[in-house]
Amino acid sequence: MQGILTIGEILVEIMRKEKDVPFNFPGEFIGPYPSGAPAIFADAAAKLGFPSAIIGAVGNDEFGMLVLNRLKNDGVDVNHIKILKNYLTGIAFISYFSDGSRKFIFHLKHSASSRLSAKDIDENYVAQFKHLHIMGSALSTSRSIRQACYKAVEIAYNRGASISIDPNIRPELMSIQKIREICKPVIDKANIILPNIEELKILTGIKDMDSACSKVLKEGAEIVAVKMGAQGSTIYWKNEKKHIPAFKVREVDPTGAGDTYDAAFIVGLLKGWSIEKTGYYANAAGALAVTKFGPMEGCPTHSEILELIKREWPEILNMFKA
Repeated sequence: MQGILTIGEILVEIMRKEKDVPFNFPGEFIGPYPSGAPAIFADAAAKLGFPSAIIGAVGNDEFGMLVLNRLKNDGVDVNHIKILKNYLTGIAFISYFSDGSRKFIFHLKHSASSRLSAKDIDENYVAQFKHLHIMGSALSTSRSIRQACYKAVEIAYNRGASISIDPNIRPELMSIQKIREICKPVIDKANIILPNIEELKILTGIKDMDSACSKVLKEGAEIVAVKMGAQGSTIYWKNEKKHIPAFKVREVDPTGAGDTYDAAFIVGLLKGWSIEKTGYYANAAGALAVTKFGPMEGCPTHSEILELIKREWPEILNMFKA
């Protein structure tokens, strides 16, 4: 087995050009940009030089071709992305605010992505992969895509592949309680959980991060990597804990940073790196992701990550020469 597989929504994003302009006021937008959390993840892994693939669907339209071409050009295996004639590619509109918050309007429920189903999951294809990554946003898109993800998880689990999940909670798509319910079947079989700090609280019902991660590990996960934005990340495994500080960069657009972090983290683990080395690598990848406008535009290459590490923390660069 080799490579990383993900499944889920493929869409474009159209964003407010300026901050603090709510959707109920006229204003300028820019885009479309290739997006969809699983698509960003797959693209980020491929740009890091690791074999990656995505199972999904787009419409037979220019938005779909935009994302499909980007993924293909960056080295993602797109052979299992369906092009549907009777459905349109999904769209997300985003508005940014000065306090760091974002508002989303999703057009996904009747999009091409929502039509993906369990029958689109080829057992022999899924069995080729060393790792399967699932996003909570994919589970929230539609019941049929949720069943597709569950089927892939069963195949990967039974074949001994490692599994990760990013809860990627989107209240705009589904209630918090429902998201907890639909994530549980994947979390129960996942080796690696990749929440942000708020998602960790939501999933466990525990405010204290140490206690929440202890609960997740006791329930079967091997690693919990908590993304903390400007505070970096904290990684829990066995009876150990490691905080990795954030890299200092100029933030342009935070969308996609968590997905890029996920990809770099999984790539590091699959390369057999230590938790500490993997954590620094993932933090650097996530930091670089926010330096460009557009959710997929900032996905870095391996050399760009090393350049950031060299500039910010040259004392740890030797860690990456081995």
